[in-house]
Amino acid sequence: MDFKYDIIVIGGGHAGNEAACAAANMGSKTLLITMDMNKIGQMSCNPAVGGIAKGQIVREIDALGGQMGIVTDRSAIQFRMLNRSKGPAMWSPRSQSDRHQFILQWIKILTNTPNLFIWQDTVKQILIENGQVKGVLTALGIEISAKCVILTAGTFLSGLIHIGKNQLIGGRISEPASFGITEQLKSLGFTTGRMKTGTPARIDGRTIDFSVLKEQQGENDFHKFSFLTDVKRELKQMSCWITYTNENTHEILRNGLPESPLYNGQIKSIGPRYCPSIETKIVTFADKTSHQLFLEPEGLDSQEYYLNGFSSSLPIQVQINAIHTIPGLENAELFRPGYAIEYDFFDPTQLKHTLETKRIKNLFFAGQVNGTTGYEEAAGQGLIAGINAHINCHGGKEFFLDRDESYIGVLIDDLVTKGVDEPYRMFTSRAEYRIILRQDDADLRLTPKGYNIGLATNNRFSQVLSKKEAIDSLISFIENFSVKPAEVNSFLEKNNTSELKHGCKLVDLVLRPQISINDLSALYPSLKQKIQSIGDRSEEIVEATEIFIKYQGYIEREKSIAEKFHRLEHMDIKGKFDYPSILSLSTEARQKLARINPDTIGQASRIPGISPSDINILLVLLGR
Repeated sequence: MDFKYDIIVIGGGHAGNEAACAAANMGSKTLLITMDMNKIGQMSCNPAVGGIAKGQIVREIDALGGQMGIVTDRSAIQFRMLNRSKGPAMWSPRSQSDRHQFILQWIKILTNTPNLFIWQDTVKQILIENGQVKGVLTALGIEISAKCVILTAGTFLSGLIHIGKNQLIGGRISEPASFGITEQLKSLGFTTGRMKTGTPARIDGRTIDFSVLKEQQGENDFHKFSFLTDVKRELKQMSCWITYTNENTHEILRNGLPESPLYNGQIKSIGPRYCPSIETKIVTFADKTSHQLFLEPEGLDSQEYYLNGFSSSLPIQVQINAIHTIPGLENAELFRPGYAIEYDFFDPTQLKHTLETKRIKNLFFAGQVNGTTGYEEAAGQGLIAGINAHINCHGGKEFFLDRDESYIGVLIDDLVTKGVDEPYRMFTSRAEYRIILRQDDADLRLTPKGYNIGLATNNRFSQVLSKKEAIDSLISFIENFSVKPAEVNSFLEKNNTSELKHGCKLVDLVLRPQISINDLSALYPSLKQKIQSIGDRSEEIVEATEIFIKYQGYIEREKSIAEKFHRLEHMDIKGKFDYPSILSLSTEARQKLARINPDTIGQASRIPGISPSDINILLVLLGR
C-alpha cells in the first residue's frame, strides 16, 4: 500500500462515496477510508432515495457525473413520481431500494473506479501543519499523507444511541462511534454542536397482516433517476403498504413519555422538525387521532419492513405495545427497535461555498457533519467537496453552483450563509427559482458544467446534446405545423376546450392545459411519425418539450428575475469592509457579517438578521 495520496475521504457513506468517485474520476489519486467495507453506502434509515426536492438533488448529482442515480436505478424495487397533481416544477422522483443491492452496487462502482483505493480503518486524527492539511492518522497507527482531506463521518462522531433510558455508544446500531476528530478540531477553534436523528423499528414481514392494509404500488413508465440508465427496471418491483395509528396507540405512547429520552432531559440536542419521532407527533399534534404510516420493503430477499412514520427512542416494550395496536401489526415481531442517535456536527458557516473550511486549508466537510439530514443532501455535498478537492490539488477555478442553477446550490448556500439550528432538510419551498430547477431538465442545466470540469463523460455529454437537438426539432415542428378548425374541433369539444374559429399553429393547442402532445399525435399522423423518429427516448423528449412549451412564459420570467439578482449576487465584498467599525450597521449585522465574512452582497443579504437597510449601507459604501 502506498501511503501518499492526493485526496483522503473519511467515511464510506453517501457523501463520502460521491466525493471519492468525483475526485478519482477527475484524475486525483484518492483513498476512501471506511470502518467496514461491507457497509459502504449503507442506508442507515429508510430504504429509499429521493422525494420532494430530494429527488431533484439526485437528478442533479447524476447530471454532473455523480453515481447516486445510477446506484438507485440498479437497486430499485419501486419507483414513483411524486406531486404529479401539481406543476412540473414540483414533480419529484422517489425510489424504494433493495438495501443490500444498494450496497453491492456502490461496492461494484467504487472498487472498479480508476485512481480510487479503499482502506478499512478508523481515522483518529487529521494531520495539519501551518494551517494546512497533511494527511491522517488511523486507529491502526498508520500515517497516510494527502494534499486534501474530506470529512464525511455522518452520525459517527461521538455517536450516542438512545433506547429508553439505555444508552449505547455507536454511530449506528451495533457499529462503533468515532472519537478524536471533534476534540482535535475544537482545539483548533472550530465551533461544534450536537444534533439528533432517529429511526423506526424494523418489522418481520411474516408477522404482518397485509390483508387489512392499503397497497401502494409503484409506477412502471419511462421515468428513472439516472439520465443514462435503461428504462427497464432491473429488479422485480414491490409494493409499499399503508396503515394508521389510533387513539389506543397514542395512549400507550403518552404513558411512555416519562421514559422518553426526548422528554426526560436525556437528549439535549435538536432533532429534525420535518421528520419527527412518533412521540413528538403526539405531543405537537395532540388533536390528531391518527397518523399515517408506511410499511416499506427492505429488499427482494428480505422479510424486513421499515415502519416509516414511527421513528422512536421510547423503551423497547413501549414500542412493541404501541405497534401491536396498529391495524395489520397486531402480531408483529420486531427485528430491532427504533432508536435515537446524538452526534457531533460543525457549524457550516465555517465553510466556503466549495465546502473547504475557512480555518484549515484543503480540509473539506460534507454531509451530516455540516448539520444536514438525508442521503441526498449528503451526496450532493460530497460531490461538490470531491470536485473542489481535486481542483485544489491540480489547479483550476473553484467550482460551486448558484441558487438559480441547482438545488445543490440552494442547499450549500443556505448552509454556509445561514447556518443551521436543526438538521437541514431540502424542500422545494427553499428554492426561489424552482420553475427553472425542475427534475426533467437537470441534465440540460448541469451536464455541460460537469463536462467542462472533466467529471461528466463524453457519452453523457453527447446524450445531452442529442436530447437538446431532439427537443428543439420537435418544438420547431409544433410551432410551424398548421391546423384547421374542421379537422380538430370535434377533438377539442371532447376534451372540454373551446373550438377554433380560425386556423392556428399546433403550438397554440399544446399551450392549452387540457391538451397534450400525445393526444394530438393520435389526431395527426405526421406528428406521430415525428415523435417515433426520435427513437428510444421519445417519451422523455415529448415530456420535456411539452413542459417547455406550456411553461415557457413562467420559465422566461423566472430567468429574467434571476439575471437581475445576479448583478447583486456576484458583487464581491470579500475583504473590503471592517464590519465592526461600520457603526451605521445594526449591532447584529456587524457581528454576523464579521463572523461569516460573506463573499458577495447576495450572500450577505441572505444572512439571518441582515436587513435591507444594512445591505443598502454596504451598497452606498461600495459607491453603488
